[in-house]
Amino acid sequence: MNIGIIGTGNIATYLLEQVNEKSMADGRITAVFGRNVEAGTRLKERFGMEFYTDLQDFLSGPIDTVVEAVTVDAARLFLKQVAEHKKDLVVSSIGVFKDFAFLDELTGLADANNRKIYLPSGAIGGLDVLQSAKALGGLESVQLKTRKSPMSLGMEADREQVLFDGTAFDAVGEFPKNINVALVLAIAGIGVHETKVRIIVDPKIERNTHTIEAQGDFGKMHLQVENNPMAANPKTSLLAALSILSVLQNKSKALRIGS
Repeated sequence: MNIGIIGTGNIATYLLEQVNEKSMADGRITAVFGRNVEAGTRLKERFGMEFYTDLQDFLSGPIDTVVEAVTVDAARLFLKQVAEHKKDLVVSSIGVFKDFAFLDELTGLADANNRKIYLPSGAIGGLDVLQSAKALGGLESVQLKTRKSPMSLGMEADREQVLFDGTAFDAVGEFPKNINVALVLAIAGIGVHETKVRIIVDPKIERNTHTIEAQGDFGKMHLQVENNPMAANPKTSLLAALSILSVLQNKSKALRIGS
């Protein structure tokens, strides 16, 4: 498997370390696309892959899986072209799918080209439970409470505050860099307008915490995840990077666990 990455930041570096240096997935990252020439050149010198500043040249190369690891705004610019070039796609900026019409369009392109789109679980768990619970329409409610440090939100705060209390749709609009969790829960579960989200900034916590509660015909679920940040970027959960690596490790395996 030849892997390409869109982005030259911390997640790209982490994946290059794990895949190219430590052989932690069945394949190799052979190409990286980005606009930051300095960062891309450093990655090329360290890891030996090709670095591109032209998207068409990047996509025309011998890669079959593309990992998106940029911002939500940048992802919107690139993802359609990846699908049109018949590549499997791993999306980290899941907030881009707040526009469900765009998600449908991208899914249609992937279907037409017999390719797959992977949405990593990111900083949470429980997605298989939600998908199973809604299989016959019996999932009634999903709530997410996210408690984050001021640093991870890029703000200052000397006391606990509720920053947001509403739907996943509005949460992703107001916190696009920090609340991918809300959208992936909504996609797996009952949708962006029905999934409830509360975001709290808390200067006392050391780990960002996501608490998920769901109820329906299946029963009840209560799941809490306390995330360690990436060492190189406290705004990104280590589990988010690990979930992308897990997709790469498992996509070619004959045995699949869960839905």
